[in-house]
Amino acid sequence: MKKVEHRPRLPHWLTKRLPGPDELSGVQDALERLELATVCREARCPNMCECFARGTATFMILGRNCSRNCSFCAVAAGAPEPPSPDEPQRVAGAVRELGLRHAVITSVTRDDLEDGGSGQFARTINAVREQTDAAVEVLTPDFQGAGADIDRVIAARPDIYNHNVETVPRLYGAVRPQADYRRSLRLLGRAAAAGLVTKSGLMLGLGETETEIVAVMKDLRGIGCHALTIGQYLAPSGTHHEVKEFVTPEAFSRIREKAYGLGFAAVASAPFVRSSYNAGMLAVKLLP
Repeated sequence: MKKVEHRPRLPHWLTKRLPGPDELSGVQDALERLELATVCREARCPNMCECFARGTATFMILGRNCSRNCSFCAVAAGAPEPPSPDEPQRVAGAVRELGLRHAVITSVTRDDLEDGGSGQFARTINAVREQTDAAVEVLTPDFQGAGADIDRVIAARPDIYNHNVETVPRLYGAVRPQADYRRSLRLLGRAAAAGLVTKSGLMLGLGETETEIVAVMKDLRGIGCHALTIGQYLAPSGTHHEVKEFVTPEAFSRIREKAYGLGFAAVASAPFVRSSYNAGMLAVKLLP
C-alpha cells in the first residue's frame, strides 16, 4: 500500500489567489526559449505564479542539481552538469527581454567546482550590466568560505549581495548540515566590508524560538548586514523537514519591528516573504 504523506492544514493567512495561465505565459515563454532555470520553479516557491504574472522571475544559474542536500529545500540534489558557457548571455537576454529593472540571480550550490561557481556569477553580473541598465542582486551559496571565490563575486560589484543564513545555529545540523552559521556570517561581513549592500534571510517555523531569532538578527547587524527577509517555512513535501509552527502575521510584524530597532535599513517580514520576493521593492530602501 502506498504511504500517504501527512501534510498539515494551512491556516487561512497562507492562502492566496492564483493568476490564470494567460497571465504567466510571457515569462514562461522567455524562460523556455532561453533555456533558463528559476529558483521559483525548482524550489517550488509559493509566490511563483504571482511573480510570473508580474513579469519577473529569479534566475538560477549553474544547473538544476545541487551538490548539497538540505532538508528544507526542494531543489534537486544530484550529479551537477558542467556550467554552460553561454548561460550569462542568456540570463542577460532574459533580463533585457522582460524589461527588468531589478534582476536577482541565484544558483545551486556547486561544491564540486574549483571556484564554487563564483566565476559564473561574475560573468553573469557583467553580462547583465553590458546589455541592460538593471540593478543586479545576487543570492550566492557560501563557497565553502573560500575568500578568493567570495572576492571574485565582490569584484563584479553587484548592487546587492545576498546570502541567507536560513535558520538559527541550533538547527543547522537538522536543516542544513553541510553549511556553517559562522562561515555564512563571515561571507556577509566580507561583502559589507568591501562596501557592498548586504542582505540575508531567515525561515521561521522550523522549531526556532523568538529569542534565537533576535540573536541571529543581532549577529547579522554585528557584521554590517543591511537588509533582512523573514518568511514562513513551508515543507515542499512530506519527506522534507517538517513544519513545527505556522507563525502568525502578528508575530512576523513584531519581529520586523525588532529588526528595525536593531538598525536594519530594510526588512520584509511576513508569511509569504522569500529572499527574492518583491526584491526590487525592498531595494528601493537600499540603493540610491
